[in-house]
Amino acid sequence: MTLPLEGVRVVEFAHMVMGPTCGLVLADLGAEVIKVEPLEGDNTRRLMGAGAGFYPMFNRNKKSLALDLKHPEGKEVALKLIDSADAITENFRPGALEKLGFGYEDLGRRNPRLVYCTMKGFLSGPYEHRPALDEVVQMMGGLAYMTGLPDRPLRVGSSVNDIMGGMFAAIGILAALRERERTGHGQLVRSALFENTAFLVAQHMAQLAITGEEPPPMAVKKPAWGVYDIFATKDGDRLFVGVVTDTQWEVFCREYGAPELAADARLKTNGLRVQAREWLLPALQEVLRRHTKAELERKLEAIGLPFAPITRPRDLFDDPHLNAGGMVETHDPRGTTFNVPGLPLEMKGERLPLRRQPPALSQDSRELLGALGYSAKRIEALIADGVVAAPQ
Repeated sequence: MTLPLEGVRVVEFAHMVMGPTCGLVLADLGAEVIKVEPLEGDNTRRLMGAGAGFYPMFNRNKKSLALDLKHPEGKEVALKLIDSADAITENFRPGALEKLGFGYEDLGRRNPRLVYCTMKGFLSGPYEHRPALDEVVQMMGGLAYMTGLPDRPLRVGSSVNDIMGGMFAAIGILAALRERERTGHGQLVRSALFENTAFLVAQHMAQLAITGEEPPPMAVKKPAWGVYDIFATKDGDRLFVGVVTDTQWEVFCREYGAPELAADARLKTNGLRVQAREWLLPALQEVLRRHTKAELERKLEAIGLPFAPITRPRDLFDDPHLNAGGMVETHDPRGTTFNVPGLPLEMKGERLPLRRQPPALSQDSRELLGALGYSAKRIEALIADGVVAAPQ
């Protein structure tokens, strides 16, 4: 399969989730993404607990080169690598790379065609020098409020801003590369966590502006549809069921033997069903509790109504749809092999392929340095002197 970004070289100075997600998107699309790490490696290689999956999830299809950027020879290696690149990405604290001479002003003068993407907590403005984390911006951007209960904000159950911030960065890089085709010049691209959060919450801001009513957290919101909830099943399980049109309501009542509900004038339209939710949902619960979860799923799928089982992450390993082509076998350098969902795209009718496992630390150092013109003897000297980490 020919991938759309083949021939594009990206140098990644990134760690944790946001920067590596940007590189993952570009790498899965075919770019050569070179992960430049400190000698000890990206810290996510060693994280456990909630961070144990960061490195293997966000670093496939990349190469690794570990350098001491503070050493003059390490800096020289990095600059030669950047000279060969189309784009550079970074998500370190504000000013960190500038102090080492790797800021946009320095590198842009050296390579005017370079697309330089920086990912931070905030875009330009009063907050731009603050550090930030996903949970920080979820709290200050209204997302935690909309996710939790009115008196208890709650972070979303994923690194959603880090991941989406990296995705927007990749979109910006692609746009800048397209513009470079016309102008011959690269540019600075910036993506940020806080603005990403605000973008996610903007629908609620618009709702307030239009209705004059402040939207409550999703856990206690007034829904847009009358039947849009979780119901208990006969076998003690649960299922989410959505009935979002009047036609679907007629089909639902007919198929589940509830003609009295179909004939009730108080339920004729979705708007009326929203107003009747207080007594309607218990009535529907009694109807649905007559069936097991499997029975409900079979019939709801057959009649074309929206439904969803309530699953945990562990259940996705056995999901038949994901396993029909959406999973990528991943080898964690620490020794575990498992499947994770691939990039949610199809190109030319196919899912994007796995080309390289997440690299071991400095795995590609000899190959990359050799391509930059370093002799085998010089490469071994750089490794022996601690300028380049030995391949793991």
